[in-house]
Amino acid sequence: MPTHVLPEAHGDERGALLAFLEAQRGGVRRTLLGLTDEQAAQKPSASELSLSGLLKHVAETELGWLRRAQQRPSEVARTEETWADSFRLVEGESVAGTLAFWDKTARETEEWIRSVPSLDDTFPLPEAPWFPPASRVSMRWLVLHLIEETARHAGHADIIRESLDGKTAFALVAEASQG
Repeated sequence: MPTHVLPEAHGDERGALLAFLEAQRGGVRRTLLGLTDEQAAQKPSASELSLSGLLKHVAETELGWLRRAQQRPSEVARTEETWADSFRLVEGESVAGTLAFWDKTARETEEWIRSVPSLDDTFPLPEAPWFPPASRVSMRWLVLHLIEETARHAGHADIIRESLDGKTAFALVAEASQG
């Protein structure tokens, strides 16, 4: 779980982007250190978000964007009725299982990004009111968007964790490096 992203090898843009994405994933993962599933499900701040819910959301979101880029259907399809379930663990789900799901997705994201012929290759965005009609984005955009999405939620997770037990991101970095 890197906390400082090392400079990329000369010309390795893919490696640099993936390293920054992994650093943000680490920020989310660290907020769960030492917590039970019950603690991770608590909502101690003004938000309706929990750490386990954020974990599930970023994992499902990464998979969804990966499948969009691959132009394949996602294994996790959400409807208006199931949207709230993307922000909470449901029967049979656990933090450990969700972390394993995200780790698998992260490996697949890295393999995909390293395998595409060019980061300039594009894929279509879905039809939605928040996207311009008939839009396409690059693989570079995909990784930058995943960094943005994960970083935003890593910040949410920091606040939730500090509200739970007072542990800050820096304390968790130290804890992670000891164990």
